[in-house]
Amino acid sequence: MTERKLWSYKEIAAHIRVQPDTVRSYRKHGLLPPPDHVESGRPYWYADTVRAWVASRPGNRARRDD
Repeated sequence: MTERKLWSYKEIAAHIRVQPDTVRSYRKHGLLPPPDHVESGRPYWYADTVRAWVASRPGNRARRDD
């Protein structure tokens, strides 16, 4: 099932257990996928986009949050 909830830097950071500034740095360095939506200049990603990115990240330890 596709989850259509949009996540900001804050939600992504909570999901991967880092600070929001770390996620911003990932984007700045091209390590995040392109945003699914931009509103008022702020990027947002669908939860499914983030989960797919996390699963494909180097160093991923097959972490699951079911």
